[in-house]
Amino acid sequence: MTVKRSAGLLVFRTSGGGPEVLIAHMGGPMWAKRDAGAWSVPKGEYEPGETAEAAARREFVEELGLPAPDGDKVPLGETRQANGKIVTVWAVEGDLDPAAVVPGTFTMEWPRGSGVEREFPEVDRVAWFTPEEAAHRLVAGQRVFLDRLEQYLRER
Repeated sequence: MTVKRSAGLLVFRTSGGGPEVLIAHMGGPMWAKRDAGAWSVPKGEYEPGETAEAAARREFVEELGLPAPDGDKVPLGETRQANGKIVTVWAVEGDLDPAAVVPGTFTMEWPRGSGVEREFPEVDRVAWFTPEEAAHRLVAGQRVFLDRLEQYLRER
């Protein structure tokens, strides 16, 4: 069995009030009524031959419809999520307006078993949060990236 791998970019900004991170609420009917644990770092799967960093930049554009920030990428490492997928993330400092996001879409059968294919946004909203606010919203397996970002910010 091949392990699925994803890569993403955790965009952050700092202000007088401290750091904020940009995370995305997952789109589609399965996540529509959830908040806690229903947000993610913009990320996606990559294939052999594609570097994780290239996939992270590509997926940012595909999911948010905006170019990835050009700042220095801070490696936050990888983690294995509960579903077994290995996720690699870089932090990058930048600022963007969530209202400018034009999410990509995916198609799935909905309702399940109906035979009807419907299109849904990959993400249905994007917002800035403090790391503390983001922690309970993020998928549990990605919360480690907030800790690693905070450690980096303390040390820089």
